[in-house]
Amino acid sequence: MFGVAFAMGAPAGGAAAPQGGMAAFMNIVPLIFMFAIFYFLLIRPQQKKAKEHRALLEALKVGDSVKTAAGIHGKVAAIEDQVITLEIATGVKIKVDKPFVTTVVK
Repeated sequence: MFGVAFAMGAPAGGAAAPQGGMAAFMNIVPLIFMFAIFYFLLIRPQQKKAKEHRALLEALKVGDSVKTAAGIHGKVAAIEDQVITLEIATGVKIKVDKPFVTTVVK
């Protein structure tokens, strides 16, 4: 649909390109549309997911059953500032960085 003439800046059909400030504005419009698409398809959902993950980590309490990013299931035995202690079997406890907890298992 768009030919080489469009890519070079001249509209199809041989008409002259807009001059002055209008030409600069017409060059910026596609960038604005691309940013809007990236924002709504990539940036916004990622920020929403990060916000939900922070809320999940703040709501953790001792006794919750959780799953880590590595796939380890366990119960929260203790919570420190950035480290939690998981009990993965009776008497077996491991320490995991808090951000690696992905879900609370019901």
